[in-house]
Amino acid sequence: MTVQSSAVPSVRAATKRGPWKEIVAASVGNALEFYDLLIYGYFAVVISKQFFPSDNETTSLLLAVGSFGISFLMRPLGAIVLGSYADRAGRKASLTMSILLMLLGTAIITFAPTYEQIGLLAPLLIIVARMLQGFSTGGEFGAATAFMVEHADAKRRGFFASWQLSTQGLATVLAAGVSALLSYVLSDVQLNTWGWRVAFGIGLLIGPVGFYIRTQIDETPDFKKTVANIAVKTPLRDVLIKGHVSLLLAIGVVAGATAFNYVHKLYMPIYALKQLHIAATSSYLGALMTGITLMIMAPVFGGLSDQYGRFRVLTIALLITGFSSYPMFVLLNTFPSLSTLLMVQAIVGVLIAACLGPIPAMLADIFPTSIRGTGLALSYNFSVTLFGGFAPLIVTWMIDATGNKLAPSFYVMATVLVSVLAIICLGRRMRGISPAAS
Repeated sequence: MTVQSSAVPSVRAATKRGPWKEIVAASVGNALEFYDLLIYGYFAVVISKQFFPSDNETTSLLLAVGSFGISFLMRPLGAIVLGSYADRAGRKASLTMSILLMLLGTAIITFAPTYEQIGLLAPLLIIVARMLQGFSTGGEFGAATAFMVEHADAKRRGFFASWQLSTQGLATVLAAGVSALLSYVLSDVQLNTWGWRVAFGIGLLIGPVGFYIRTQIDETPDFKKTVANIAVKTPLRDVLIKGHVSLLLAIGVVAGATAFNYVHKLYMPIYALKQLHIAATSSYLGALMTGITLMIMAPVFGGLSDQYGRFRVLTIALLITGFSSYPMFVLLNTFPSLSTLLMVQAIVGVLIAACLGPIPAMLADIFPTSIRGTGLALSYNFSVTLFGGFAPLIVTWMIDATGNKLAPSFYVMATVLVSVLAIICLGRRMRGISPAAS
């Protein structure tokens, strides 16, 4: 009872001033995590030449984006281990562990010798590093979102949780901006030999800052109360046994948004370079535009989800996304220019924000505090692994197999359909349970 009563003033104080200190602490590390994730995707073409050489250029690229996808196989494991750790040891402990693992993976990639220098050990090092990063990222979403939600007032959870996605937009701005700058100031030879390492090295420079900030934050009041009231904690078992239906529906909810996100945001620079024959610098500017829009608009749609309901906002956003993906690819292929790319990617940023902005708080509403870290991590990361992580590989294969440059839009539409069906089922299941689910 002592812990419970002492936590009340801190909750009121956080509500009064707003949990901005905590949001910034979670956001800095979160931005670094996704910067390291994105920078690999943006330099996939360069990395394919350095670590996965092949006589066939498409095969080389497939191996590189395949290694990007392999890292996502580690995300569910990271979600299980670090998500459960967040529910047992605390959100702060899990967030600190995840950023250390991400830094280790980034260091390996930054300093890894190339295939020409050490042969098959080179791609093996890259795969190990990507697996470490995938494991780290697997625990990041659950712990960071739970941390943001539990420091926020119940009526503004959508707004504050959406900063998780806003910082992903910031990571996109940083990753795309660094990529564009390096491709502009360096020659192709310089970029291929050492320039790409600079991009990863930047992550190593800002990582210690994020680690330090995370060590200075307080644990959430909700978690402290849960620790005081629950003697034995088995979050993984509870999620899989008691919350398995909610878990499956949550995976479906995330599917369309994450597929659209990875196809239009992460894969687009490769698509613009290889399919539209737009210069590398210009292709990165398109991703930069998406990042800026997502960074600004995610909190807007998070706030709208507080006001009008998460299900309503997300359903409308997904339907617009599903119907607009094909026309956007048609427009890009009909008028393959920088201006078209920037316009399309600005629209993409708004739609990604509209889809992903309400999702963190929606998933947090589904799972109670005692299993929230595990439930959030598992649902989000299983969906991202299944529908997002291998999206670059799938759409690269689809284009090559069909010869149709519009093929990526078909993948987006199929996953959006999965999400809409999941939202309908989840809405019926939660009706009358949570005001935010209306």
